Amino acid sequence: MIAEERLERYFEEAKKHIQKIKGAQEILQNVMPLDAKSLMGLNEREQDKLDILIFRFAKLQDLLGRKIFRSILSYSGYETDIPFVEILSELERERLIEVGRWMALRDARNAIAHEYPNEEAQIVDELNFIYDEVSYLIELTDQLEEYFYAVKSKRAARG
Repeated sequence: MIAEERLERYFEEAKKHIQKIKGAQEILQNVMPLDAKSLMGLNEREQDKLDILIFRFAKLQDLLGRKIFRSILSYSGYETDIPFVEILSELERERLIEVGRWMALRDARNAIAHEYPNEEAQIVDELNFIYDEVSYLIELTDQLEEYFYAVKSKRAARG
């Protein structure tokens, strides 16, 4: 499969995650931000939507970090046989991501992936952070897709 088709498929997958995230946000907007007490008081539907938000956030972040970042740089003509931190630096130089913000989202994701007893306050903080910052992940995905189609258009114009 050519790089172009692969990137188009990745962006279609991203849109599915984003659709589920937005659906979860609609239900959760009335209970956010959370505190330890409100987390325990979520009804079953709200708990399910919080689980969906966390799961789809993680899937979208993985898709971006493991597939789209490197693929989009490669498609744009960059050398991509480099460490991930250098991929992030290249994307930041292109003004496509904010590395610090990306790392903070990754850290929050890792923190909620490993729930520990008696750390509800930290988990709640991470959940609130993810809820607030998931919009950045969506904007980032949109921006990367726009960049991809701009490069694709330039390639087509060159013949």
